[in-house]
Amino acid sequence: MEKKYVIGVDGGGTKTISALANLEGKILAFGKSGSSNVRKVGLKIAVENIAKAIEKVLRKTEKSGILSTFIGLAAIQEEPRFKEKVKKALFKYKEISPILKGKLEIDSDQIVAFRAGSSERNGVLLIAGTGCVAHGWRKGKEEKSSGWDWLADEGSAFWVGQKAFQVVFKDLDGRGQKTKIKEIAFGKFKIKNEEELMAKVYSKNPIEIISYFSIFCDLASKRGDKIAKNIMREAGKELSISAKTVIKKLGFQKVKFPLVLVGGIFQSKIVLRTVKREVKKFAPKTEFIQAKNEAVVGAVKLAIEHSSDSAE
Repeated sequence: MEKKYVIGVDGGGTKTISALANLEGKILAFGKSGSSNVRKVGLKIAVENIAKAIEKVLRKTEKSGILSTFIGLAAIQEEPRFKEKVKKALFKYKEISPILKGKLEIDSDQIVAFRAGSSERNGVLLIAGTGCVAHGWRKGKEEKSSGWDWLADEGSAFWVGQKAFQVVFKDLDGRGQKTKIKEIAFGKFKIKNEEELMAKVYSKNPIEIISYFSIFCDLASKRGDKIAKNIMREAGKELSISAKTVIKKLGFQKVKFPLVLVGGIFQSKIVLRTVKREVKKFAPKTEFIQAKNEAVVGAVKLAIEHSSDSAE
């Protein structure tokens, strides 16, 4: 009897990860390629990278054994028009098209991240990485807050980094308080003055560089810097507002539900403590889960659920 498998794909802004798994969820092979965020790299490159990642795990098994493929993609939630375009373009790749017929699901990387942390179908996800978003699901209904990219996304690493960058230059100008964020930034970047800092920040990728300042801010907060502590505390409050907005819309205030926390900002004890305190006051039965699995594990779970064999 031929063995049956599924493929899960987590497509993000910097990399695309695929996983081949059996119907019990055991991952047998991983594949990796570049970004598949359509908004950032365009449809052609995004689809190429999805196809490459899938091809890499297909080498480990017979194509006829693949029951289902689930692809979670960044920006799909905000721009669902890309979903059908990606699906149509994928069928043009001869190496993978045989496994996709009638067995392909494309959705947001947010549902993938949630399911990586929880086996429940109902609950809330709060992501706080370079950007941030709160997204929840309950009995077929879903709600979202934040996730509008770097010009907004209050509480994200970019937002924290921008706040930190601003207080550093207030310190340098003498129009603000002294902050340890400045000395940490100078040390980490191996620079000596504001001119060198400007050259470092306003480079080919300022979003990435500014986001590093969130790490410097957290380090400063651990060293007792009051300004840094206040920024991290404010980030926690902003993130909790996004979470509470979704919790309220889905009616989770008085019931038990999982809140999956994903992203580097939650490495800050101040942020984590603030989010937990603020959300608990609003929804006392919240179960906080800090995701330990790779996000692609969530895509594998969803692929299994969508496979015809697992439904039988």
